[in-house]
Amino acid sequence: MNELIKKYLKGDHIIWMVFALLCLVSAIEMYSASSSLAYKSYSYTAPMLRHVMFLGIGAAIVMIIHNVPYKYFRLFPYIMLPIALVLLLYTILWGVSSGDAKRWIEIMGVQFQPSELAKISVIIFIADILARKQQEEKSADEAFKPIIIVLGVFCLLIFPENFSTAALLFLIGLLMMIIGRISIKTIMKLLVPLMIVGGILFFIGWKVPKNNLPPVLDRLPTQVNRVLSFLNEDEENKYVITDKNRQVVNSQIAIANGGFFPKLPGSSIQRDYLPEAYSDFIFAIIIEEMGILGGIFVIALYLILLFRAGMITYKSDMTFPALLVIGLTMMIVIQAFASMAVAVHLGPVTGQPLPLISRGGTSILVTCIYFGMILSVTRYIQEEKKENETVTEETTENKEN
Repeated sequence: MNELIKKYLKGDHIIWMVFALLCLVSAIEMYSASSSLAYKSYSYTAPMLRHVMFLGIGAAIVMIIHNVPYKYFRLFPYIMLPIALVLLLYTILWGVSSGDAKRWIEIMGVQFQPSELAKISVIIFIADILARKQQEEKSADEAFKPIIIVLGVFCLLIFPENFSTAALLFLIGLLMMIIGRISIKTIMKLLVPLMIVGGILFFIGWKVPKNNLPPVLDRLPTQVNRVLSFLNEDEENKYVITDKNRQVVNSQIAIANGGFFPKLPGSSIQRDYLPEAYSDFIFAIIIEEMGILGGIFVIALYLILLFRAGMITYKSDMTFPALLVIGLTMMIVIQAFASMAVAVHLGPVTGQPLPLISRGGTSILVTCIYFGMILSVTRYIQEEKKENETVTEETTENKEN
């Protein structure tokens, strides 16, 4: 058994374990959380089987990608960024609407989110540019201009329909620039005017009626109101369920129903009342069914992934794979904690799924690509280490002879 694992599951085995456990939690919780979808489809197993199918396809993607040398990933953004740009523009003009937002496009009956393709392309691009500038012994600050142009363009395209995703991508890009040794002074030259613009947009969304705003900003009042509702919650009426707070209140009830110890899967009550129980608020269902221990277990899986990524980055002698691993991992982990924070009411509603656990074909497949690339780096770092050890041993033997 161990030989089979070593033969087919190469790279960091702990990351493989995290991936497998997240898939297991995902399948179990989707069985319970998708009850409303099962009711609509007249089949209790159909939503879960669809979800498991995507997990299976995702696992196959991980198996394939983790066998690809990481050096080839540098080509990915230069092919995919133009495609993502066109798809995002198409989404803004003719995208599929859901909840007053155009985030999907449909091709041959299949819906997917171009923003997911943009996220992974931009992260790899940033890792590549930062690595090239440092390898050429130039100041890392020279990477700032091309990075901020690409990052800014894609964040601006994503922002009108999906503010939280644009903010998440910008945050990851910012952290990667800091890790890539771009000076804080250079970064602050961007952040200060950006905060001023953000303040102006917040004021516009707060005070200007939606009907008076241009189409590109028609969702701005919704985004601002979510923040204001979270900050100025009415203590007397916060448990009175309305259309505006239905998700938040039902998620709080689900968490309150969960004890410290796990219950049996399928024991959730709020799954039938909580909108998006299978997507944005699935962490509330996890706590309701698996208790606080189950919630801690899921949090621990993401933290272990982050820790291992840090170890891989520390051990890597090459800049590009190190930045690639930390960038992809931060996207998974920070998105996970943003999603969990919303579910436990520690932040305003964002619409971010829980990576690899929430329902959503595009999100699952792209997250699996992240895992495949991370495992590819760990695989080739291990192989290079073994080769170096072999060369060292042979050199030592030759000297002794």
